[in-house]
Parts: sequence; C-alpha cells; structure tokens
Amino acid sequence: MTSPTQFPPRREAVRLKNAKKLSTSSQKWLNRQLNDPYVTAAKAQGWRSRAAFKLIELDEKYHLITKGARVIDLGAAPGGWSQVALARGAADVVGIDLLPIDPVEGARFILGDFMELGMEQRLTEMLGAKADLVLSDMAPNTSGHVATDHIRIMALAELALAFACDVLTPGGSFVAKLFQGGAEHDMLNTLKLRFKTVRHAKPPASRKDSKEMYVVAMGFRPA
Repeated sequence: MTSPTQFPPRREAVRLKNAKKLSTSSQKWLNRQLNDPYVTAAKAQGWRSRAAFKLIELDEKYHLITKGARVIDLGAAPGGWSQVALARGAADVVGIDLLPIDPVEGARFILGDFMELGMEQRLTEMLGAKADLVLSDMAPNTSGHVATDHIRIMALAELALAFACDVLTPGGSFVAKLFQGGAEHDMLNTLKLRFKTVRHAKPPASRKDSKEMYVVAMGFRPA
C-alpha cells in the first residue's frame, strides 16, 4: 500500500458507455463512481473504499491515531477505516459490523451488533485494555426523507457516543458521522461535558452534495 497521504489529483471526466439499458439512478451512480478521483485513488492505493480518505484527512488535521493506539471501529465494513488506523500507527484494531468483513492484517473483526448486551466488555477484553480511539462511520439505510434520515443517524451516533464513554481510556478520542440538520447541537452539549475538545468537520473526501459531517471529540473525561 502506498503512503496514505497521497491524495487523488484532478482528472478529466469519464463518460459512461452503453448505459441505455440502465435506469437513470444507476447511470447517475456509475457516472459519479467513474468520475470520483477518490474511488480511483482508493483502488490504486489498496484501500477498501473511498471512505478511507475521510479518516486520513481527519487524522491529518486532528492527529487522532497515535502510535501504539488501541482502536475500536464501529460499523467497520468494508474495513477501510481499520486499514487506515493500522497504517497510521495503531497497534491493535477491533472492528464490529452486522456485515461480514474480509480479513485485514493486524485487525480483528466481530460479526454482530455493537449494541448487544456485554459487547463493550467483549471488545475491550479483545484489546486487552480500554480503547484510545473509537471510530464510527455508521449510517442507517436512508429513506430519502431528510428529517427522518437525520433523526436515524443522530440516534445511531448517540448510541455510539454512549458506547464510547464506556470503553474509552481517559484522554481518548471519538469520531462519528452525523448529518447536518439541527439536532446535532443537543449531542454537542453532551460531548462538551465528556471531552476536552469537540469539533465539527467535513473532510474534503466527503462529497459536496452530501449532508454528512463528522464530530471529532478529544480528551475524554470519565464521569
């Protein structure tokens, strides 16, 4: 794998050929994939998905992944964020997802639900200690209804935050995906009580037309 800081250059647009048999939505999706430099760069550099660059960019700015860090990756499929964590110095990564994940050298994955009773203890036992960083790039299946989708992802992010507060070591960090829409301010108040520094960020790898953003919380303070 090449250096994770090699970001994709601009390139000329690619036109989709033989697309008449595809639906309009499929044509749009394929066109976007073909013309997305992050998709091309992810394939060239060996990342599991373009989302790897989102974590790379967040880490470049906030220095989240420290050398020797213990990391829990919630909603880890397809494994791109776990790859990045290891490539940037993490000593141990444990991931969990409802979907199966192909092996990543240096990481261990559980097929299951992070909300399952006792999962916090199971994952920290696998790490051998509490986590230095909890990552969540999770998002629910979208309905197309903006308000509903926002409520769903906020509920998921709040559950991830509650999980993080149970498994983080003092001074640890937490990253979670949100959708812009207003209710994130309630979560922000909770974050400010439990973390020294809290930031909102939209990494360049996030598509401009996407409402996704990330909350980055550093300096965990146990209750």
